[in-house]
Amino acid sequence: MDNNTELKRFLLNEMIQWKEKRKRKPLVLQGARQVGKTWLLKKFGSLCFDNLVVVNIDKDISIREVFERTKDPHRLVEQISLIKGQPILPEKTLLVIDEIQDSDEALNSLKYFKEDAPEYAVACAGSLLGVAMKKKNRSFPVGMVDFMTLYPLSFHEFLASHDERLANIVSNWKVEDALPEIIKEELAEKLKVHLVVGGMPEAVVDWIETHDVREVDETLNNILKAYPLDFSKYASPSEMIRIGQVWDSMQRQLAKDNKKFRYADIQKGARAREYEVAVDWLCRAGLVHKVYNTQTARFPLNAYKDESAFKLYLNDVGLLRRMFHLDATTIMQENRLFTEFKGVITENYALLSILRQGHTPLYWSSGNQAEVEFLLESANRIIPVEVKSKESVQAKSLSEFRKKNETELAIRMSLRNLQLRDGLLNLPLMLSDRMNDYIKK
Repeated sequence: MDNNTELKRFLLNEMIQWKEKRKRKPLVLQGARQVGKTWLLKKFGSLCFDNLVVVNIDKDISIREVFERTKDPHRLVEQISLIKGQPILPEKTLLVIDEIQDSDEALNSLKYFKEDAPEYAVACAGSLLGVAMKKKNRSFPVGMVDFMTLYPLSFHEFLASHDERLANIVSNWKVEDALPEIIKEELAEKLKVHLVVGGMPEAVVDWIETHDVREVDETLNNILKAYPLDFSKYASPSEMIRIGQVWDSMQRQLAKDNKKFRYADIQKGARAREYEVAVDWLCRAGLVHKVYNTQTARFPLNAYKDESAFKLYLNDVGLLRRMFHLDATTIMQENRLFTEFKGVITENYALLSILRQGHTPLYWSSGNQAEVEFLLESANRIIPVEVKSKESVQAKSLSEFRKKNETELAIRMSLRNLQLRDGLLNLPLMLSDRMNDYIKK
């Protein structure tokens, strides 16, 4: 992603902390295609190191051959330096290995950088790394790398990239205070724009530089068209067809009231055993996110998940809007068509915010009587999170959960103002990226 607009990516702060770690390991940056991994690594290198050397395993055969010839990290550094015509110095140079999933030897070299040459700063990007590892039964040497995941821009990052005043308000707002109504309305309008544009970096840049939704839509449509081209890279022909069928069914899956994934909605007669691998592929590629069901709110939550019952969400709300063929006016004017899809778009937005803050949520149900969108574990507490797309809310399911389970804190994300009362935190959707901060307080 090369552009004149300076996007703000908060993961950069974690990368700076990684650079200063006493026991630093090679860094592997994961994430779906086109979320800006290579751009961020280059930005990190230019800001925090004296120089930056970038190699691409997919494009540069000579670099791939270097990794095939030797496992010695000192020889690797020497030969890459000669090929690139740039010095690679301990602690002063960031060596970025892009598309690392395309070389077993490059993957294996990370172990030797950790063991024999930890003085070199090595960072890697791999869009389909999870898929490639599964396909070839590869495994990283245990404990030899540090992982980070980059998602599309959050609402807070979206604000920080073009409206510093509102971004600072979000950054510093205290949980004890309701937002002034004028600020709340400003943020709500910006949130609508974010639901239109999403967080894919190229689409965000299109919006900031042109404010032309047609350009945004063209970019998002191209991304949706490009994703299926990856299906063939690490999938057999039969797997590729099934991955495509699951991907094509996402609109139907998400349009249902309960959004529970049904194999029968892929095509008539479809069975789990035929499509489980395809669902797993899409999850590993970062294109969809799986949220399992539980009917039991006990520690550890993961032990009580029902692996046969789950929902799939998309990796970006802008892409989700285009998948539903909703134009921008549908959201900005909140017409009747948007009302039909507002719940799933808002829920998808909330999930992405929760994932970025390090949680792997489940959803809770009690028979057919009640359902809470997300359950989290945090600081030895189980926290239910209900998501509402409007300001007027009826939290029947959340009340049912709280009756059945002793819970110190519950969260309701909606357009209502910030308020904490009787253990219920009303968290405006516009402040959802501050959820962890408010939980700690």
